[in-house]
Amino acid sequence: MHRYPRDMTGYGASPPAVNWPGGAKIAVQIVLNYEEGGENNVLHGDAASEAFLSEITGAAPWPGQRHWNMESIYEYGARAGFWRVHRLLGDLPVTVYGVATALARAPEQVAAMRASGWEIASHGLKWVEHKDMPADEERAHIREAIRLHTEVTGAAPRGWYTGRCSMNTVDLVAEEGDFAYIADSYADDLPYWTRAGGKDQLIVPYTMDCNDMRFAIQAGYTNGDQFESYLRDSFDMLYAEGEAGYPSILSIGLHCRLIGRPGRAMALKRALEHFRQHDGVWFATREQIADHWAEVHPPVTRPRPSEMEPEAFVAEFGGIFEHSPWIAEGAHGLELGPTHDTAAGVHNALCRIFRSAPDEKRLGVLTAHPDLAGKLAAAGRLTAESTAEQAGAGLDLLTDEERAMFGALNAQYVERHGFPFIIAVKDNTKATILDAFRRRIGNDRETEFAEACRQVERIAELRLIEKLGL
Repeated sequence: MHRYPRDMTGYGASPPAVNWPGGAKIAVQIVLNYEEGGENNVLHGDAASEAFLSEITGAAPWPGQRHWNMESIYEYGARAGFWRVHRLLGDLPVTVYGVATALARAPEQVAAMRASGWEIASHGLKWVEHKDMPADEERAHIREAIRLHTEVTGAAPRGWYTGRCSMNTVDLVAEEGDFAYIADSYADDLPYWTRAGGKDQLIVPYTMDCNDMRFAIQAGYTNGDQFESYLRDSFDMLYAEGEAGYPSILSIGLHCRLIGRPGRAMALKRALEHFRQHDGVWFATREQIADHWAEVHPPVTRPRPSEMEPEAFVAEFGGIFEHSPWIAEGAHGLELGPTHDTAAGVHNALCRIFRSAPDEKRLGVLTAHPDLAGKLAAAGRLTAESTAEQAGAGLDLLTDEERAMFGALNAQYVERHGFPFIIAVKDNTKATILDAFRRRIGNDRETEFAEACRQVERIAELRLIEKLGL
């Protein structure tokens, strides 16, 4: 049984009612990454110097050596950049992603963060790559990061962002800490719950587009105007969506050594002025957003079809296509995953098996459907689904004349096409059903076979929506 772990659906076309405090149309969330003093450096016990997110074009690690220029760029972030950004943002709610070893080397900066009421979340133990780190070693780093963070700041972190993470990071963090949120995701504009570390874990996604890191990469910003323009456009789009009833989060990522340079800081200042000119803007920390989301949208236990064993899956969905459990059996063997744990997802899997079956097997599905208002209905021998569907269209309350008319149409249709007349009665009324009946009887068999198959798929879709919701 092959399962695909990625969720490619998310909230889909129907995001939840966000309800930001005060009816805000947008949440603006600013992150300041504090990494200076936690980067790769032989002084820190690392094998080489840092090479990531600096002013040095094409920087490469220097194995076994210190890199004076690289070190001084990071030092600028701590010595000058932090303080410029702190003056600029001091009156706003800000989340700091603090590398624990960097915070331990920054007592004055930590004091300033605390004095401003900023949230200090954990950015891991060291600002290093984790993709090749064994799980046990990464777990030990996470534990030590939490311990050191608590020692340095006076409180355990409630949020976590590794950044340069591994495939194990989110599970390990969820296991090791009682975190209000984890931010190692770029998958959505809204928080979402996931299963990680054996529990429901809230994810508050981060950003790489509204992020000053793009000043330090080739496909990025070359001047402050580009950064400001992108932030303004992002804000305006999300604000308009909020006015239309779909509020979300503008997440902005900053780094002391990057945005702290004067020309870039001025661009940020102008962008903030633009935000403040609008009503209904909620500036918030990630912790505040996480706590609000957990209160308004707690995790919901729901069926996860992709995690069902074959017997349970067939028992649950074997009747979606009338009397045809083989379709559910085949669907369970497909590459299912979280994106199939919805009505649309299960429907797609079932339809793939139905559509790929030979005509004789699909004909068997058609002939398994009962006549509308026929003898089986009169005898009370329909499936529960068919009984409810026909009753919903009033086909259980026919007059003797109407029942005779349906009987005659059924007989004529079956004689011409070789299978019962099938229509998604939930989409219709008694009058529109009769109209379709009379109109479709005259179709050639190929056309009507295709139409009947489409109607079977629609009936299945409606049954799944009733069972699983949208």
